[in-house]
Amino acid sequence: MNNYLKLAIVMLVASCGGGGSHKAPRHLDNACALVAERPAYYGAMRGAQRRWGVPIPVQMAAIHQESKFVGNARTPHQYALGIIPLGRQSSAYGYSQAIDGTWEDYLKDTGKRRARRDDIRDATDFMGWYMNGTTRNLGVSPHDAAGQYLAYHEGRKGFASGSHLSKPWLLGVAAQVQSRAQMYRGQLASCGKL
Repeated sequence: MNNYLKLAIVMLVASCGGGGSHKAPRHLDNACALVAERPAYYGAMRGAQRRWGVPIPVQMAAIHQESKFVGNARTPHQYALGIIPLGRQSSAYGYSQAIDGTWEDYLKDTGKRRARRDDIRDATDFMGWYMNGTTRNLGVSPHDAAGQYLAYHEGRKGFASGSHLSKPWLLGVAAQVQSRAQMYRGQLASCGKL
């Protein structure tokens, strides 16, 4: 009976996503160590850079901000009165925290019907696609990590209307994304990955 209980607990933990495939890399502040630990991440970001023109450090900084490189990341649950569950804050999911509607637009535009938000190749391709559209539609340089992040967070219409300007906390986050992109750029250059 005791062995059955242990087996049931192990199976329960495994069914709740206890596996290591969606854990964050150990080295979030060292781009060279991060890509050495997860070479598939580097390959995915290089592919998105080639296809969409968005530099690897910009992708890395945005993914770090959105999900800390956790493939099955979701927004937190909301609660009424602190105890009654109301659902999640948004439909954002995966490495890129793409919301349902924008993800559907990506699938239609690219024809990638089997793409998944928890797949690093698909998530980086989505991010490249979105940021490339921001460059084409709004003139934000693909090297401008802060501007790209603001348009990513607010949506292009929100960014174009200046919705971010009334959110000092978001401007602070965008500055952190810019700083991280610059840090990652320097690190990747030092280990020959740029």
